[in-house]
Amino acid sequence: MSLLIRSWNVHHGMTSPNGRRNYLEQEVRLIASDHPDVVCLQEVPLWGRRHLERWSDMRLVWNSARRIWFPPRLGGWITRLDQDFFRSAISGQANAILLDHRLQPLEQRWTVISRGRRERRICQAVRLQGMVIANLHASGIAGHIEVGAAEVLRALAFAESLTQSGDALVFAGDFNLRPKQLPELPGFSAPGRGIDHILVRGAEAGPPEFWPEARRAIAAGVLSDHAPVERRIG
Repeated sequence: MSLLIRSWNVHHGMTSPNGRRNYLEQEVRLIASDHPDVVCLQEVPLWGRRHLERWSDMRLVWNSARRIWFPPRLGGWITRLDQDFFRSAISGQANAILLDHRLQPLEQRWTVISRGRRERRICQAVRLQGMVIANLHASGIAGHIEVGAAEVLRALAFAESLTQSGDALVFAGDFNLRPKQLPELPGFSAPGRGIDHILVRGAEAGPPEFWPEARRAIAAGVLSDHAPVERRIG
């Protein structure tokens, strides 16, 4: 089975350069517009959860990475008054995996991969028939790549715990590590450029492809400060 898999840090729906308005709906509709099989998203504001399936027409698996202590709708309303100023402090954030409706999740789990008082980072994973999809968002701390590397290894161990004999493993997300900074990951396909990766083990994988800015450009700027990355496997 051939699958088109994408990963995108949607940057809370902001543009680059940052502006006051939120464009999460445009981002989700764009990334799903040509019917990919799997989309892994990071930095999704919690208020967006109830809209993701409708905007994408895909099945949603989501987990909160940063909680808030009031209703997400209220947090979203406040944040959208000035998206650049409030960001995730009031709206929280989540990781999300979107699946084509023909892909049936057999198991869904998540875990915290950060340690100490750092902002909580998570990895979520879903097991499909013959495959596990893991979606992580690791820490990026200037001068301390060992922090993000340790989180990546924790995420990998978690993802591997869901695999069964013969399963392929897709390890995707915002690693916050460039290719030469990644820890050793035996058996996986080679990473692409940048800090966002889709790594594949146990299945044939095409080269990673990064969207050009023109593909996500709007009048207000460029959607997100990250480019989507995609890879075809199988």
